[in-house]
Amino acid sequence: MMPIRVRAGLRVAPVFSRAVAARVGTIRRPIFAVFTVRGMAVTAKHADVASMSVAVGGAQRVNVAGLSVDAGLVELITQEVLPGTGVDKDAWFEAFGDIVRELGPQNKALLAKRDALQKQIDDYHKASKGPVDMVPYKAFLTKIGYLVPEGAPFKISSTKVDPEIALVAGPQLVCPIDNPRFMLNAANARWGSMMDALYGTDVIEEEGGATRGKGYNRVRGAKVFEETHKLLDEFFPLDGASYADVASFAIKDGKLVATVDGKELALKSPEKFAGYNAKGSDLSSVLLRNHGLHFDILIDREDAVGKDHKAGVKDVMVESALSAIGDCEDSVAAVDAGDKVVCYRNWLGLMKGTLGVEVKKGNSTVTRTLNPDRVYTAPDGKGEISVPGRVVLLVRNVGLHVYTDAVTTAEGDNIPENFLDCMMTATCMLHDIKGTHKYKNSRTGSGYIVRPKMHGPEEVELANELFLRTEAALGMPPNTLKMGIMDEERRTSVNLFEAMRPASARLAFINTGFLDRTGDEIHTSFEAGPFLPKDEIKKQVWIKAYEDNNVDAGFRTHLSGKGQIGKGMWAAPDNMKQMLKEKIGHPMAGANTAWVPSPTAATLHALHYHRCLVQTRQEELKSRAAAKVEDILTIPLLNRKLDPEEVQQELDNNAQGILGYVVRWVGQGVGCSKVPDMHDVQLMEDRATLRISSQHIANWLYHGVCTDTQVLETLRRMAAVVDRSCSPALALLYSWRLSVHRGCNPPACRPLRTRSRLPRVSPVSRCRSVTRGWWVVPCLQAEHRGCQLHADGSQLRRHRVSGCGGPDLQGQRDPQRPD
Repeated sequence: MMPIRVRAGLRVAPVFSRAVAARVGTIRRPIFAVFTVRGMAVTAKHADVASMSVAVGGAQRVNVAGLSVDAGLVELITQEVLPGTGVDKDAWFEAFGDIVRELGPQNKALLAKRDALQKQIDDYHKASKGPVDMVPYKAFLTKIGYLVPEGAPFKISSTKVDPEIALVAGPQLVCPIDNPRFMLNAANARWGSMMDALYGTDVIEEEGGATRGKGYNRVRGAKVFEETHKLLDEFFPLDGASYADVASFAIKDGKLVATVDGKELALKSPEKFAGYNAKGSDLSSVLLRNHGLHFDILIDREDAVGKDHKAGVKDVMVESALSAIGDCEDSVAAVDAGDKVVCYRNWLGLMKGTLGVEVKKGNSTVTRTLNPDRVYTAPDGKGEISVPGRVVLLVRNVGLHVYTDAVTTAEGDNIPENFLDCMMTATCMLHDIKGTHKYKNSRTGSGYIVRPKMHGPEEVELANELFLRTEAALGMPPNTLKMGIMDEERRTSVNLFEAMRPASARLAFINTGFLDRTGDEIHTSFEAGPFLPKDEIKKQVWIKAYEDNNVDAGFRTHLSGKGQIGKGMWAAPDNMKQMLKEKIGHPMAGANTAWVPSPTAATLHALHYHRCLVQTRQEELKSRAAAKVEDILTIPLLNRKLDPEEVQQELDNNAQGILGYVVRWVGQGVGCSKVPDMHDVQLMEDRATLRISSQHIANWLYHGVCTDTQVLETLRRMAAVVDRSCSPALALLYSWRLSVHRGCNPPACRPLRTRSRLPRVSPVSRCRSVTRGWWVVPCLQAEHRGCQLHADGSQLRRHRVSGCGGPDLQGQRDPQRPD
């Protein structure tokens, strides 16, 4: 049996730490460091790597209110965040210092309790080998306080929750907050083109000449119209005809009429007509509503697409994502103060409505900003109606286990990063709540913060206290900040009803997630035995009980109508046809929101909420038998002998997922990206992938399912696969970032990815990278911070700064470039 190291409540076999640190393919770096920095599943072998997040490279600090704060963060707070909020900067820092000093020990004690409970569970399984007997196992968990008794019934009493969260069911996006372009795309994903979603994805087959290409394919366009007509017929049926036969639309006596073969036909449900727009006497759009969601039929007979349609329809816009989460946690690459400043500045721009990003389109550059609301004429022609043009934004802070050096105590100790996240993101929300800017996020005056990776009711209680202290510091009424609870840790799952109680006056969101929840399942029951392969884990009794229990807890506490009951991500953004087939299972399971990987996926997933009225479905589900905690506690252990091919296939899958994600995390600073699996299916992955895959490998190593040699060989072989998926330019970029770029502070020098294959700009002053086959790297002389070299992907050509005393590398091959 392999020895296992435990660090910060995480496990890894020593061979796995060594293997991941080894030189594999062209990835010349200890890639396990990223797991350690973010508190994920693989721990560093060397202490100096574990301290990477506190190496600030000489960054300046400001001492204020008994805290030592990164100077860049102080500048952001005092010059950008606080102006306009009415909050005094000295009072802000004093209040935050009090939070750190008074709640910090509680945060530390709760993490110690996690470790103490885990040790007792480990000891139990060591002493009780073989299949788990549920009766004594449940009694043991109750005795040690892992399972808590349920108290009296209670109801969620949250008020001033936006209808997109509380009342209307629809898709939800999750987006890394450190990427402003992605965040703007998510914020503007309230509306999406149905024609584009059908035309550009695999939903429409490419047979019969209906191929996708650069130009408009009329054959494919005809198939798109055919499918669009079917959807309109399904959701907004006409009385006696199909939309395919409509020659024109008109408004008469406040009602929509469609002309078919010279006859004027009305909607079967006239109340679904919600508004219109016109240019002169001609309709330009028709707004329809079903289950609280809208379709907008756009009409233009002069348009390149509209002129091919009998009624002049050029597109159908669909109300798509209703909400989106700006993520400060698993999908970002934020490891130091500079990264956190980027995250907070983007969130501030969203809350003030000022965030903008330059995007290159062809030969021109446009500035992308937040979309305005959509305005229509009321059906009776008397007045206007406004429909939101943007999603309602939530923000996900980090978990209790992550500490940061962006702010330290007077003694030099790092503080809980979730404290900083809460105070900063809530302060940014003040701009929206006060309503002093152009766009509103919350029309009810609330702010939404999602809390991940909490273990049980006590940790929710601390989060609630943190919210109360933050509200008091910012002059907000109590419960202005609404809480979302990620049901992704086992101790929260089995105690979810009680975990919701401390936040009952502010709760607006509960959600499940397979990857993190399975990672914690393996970690908690690590000593019980080897686990099943991951695909088989999904089919065991515990996962259905876990998913059902989340919905049941929402029903029991009357969360419906007050907040969201959510389901997890569709991870294959290129497989939209399969998503359309399968993801309707989420609203049918009683969830009024579910995660999607892109705005296009949101447009398509919105169709499921037209087919399923979630409120009605929830009433039907309330009569079913409640999920049993005994089923949730059933550990998905290996119950058969695996053949060698099965073991290797699982190792390959885990290793490729880890390496494929990490090269993007380290090399590009991208915390969420598409990573191909063993079948070349692109999967949207964040750090939860690392958690489950590394836990699974470590579990099999520990219990002898695989060997040290086998894991090392697998990592090396999968590294070659990952290398082949990276262009030579990107391979050079990886090497440049950590090995060549010595003139800047490496943790802060993180190129931002654009659609180009090469980075466009780095946050570090005077460190710029451009596209079109070349970019700029810094001089190898560490003292020449302003000096740069042009590079063309294979050579370092010349110094940009004249008179540099650094070595002349003109004509020499970049020594860091891999063969």
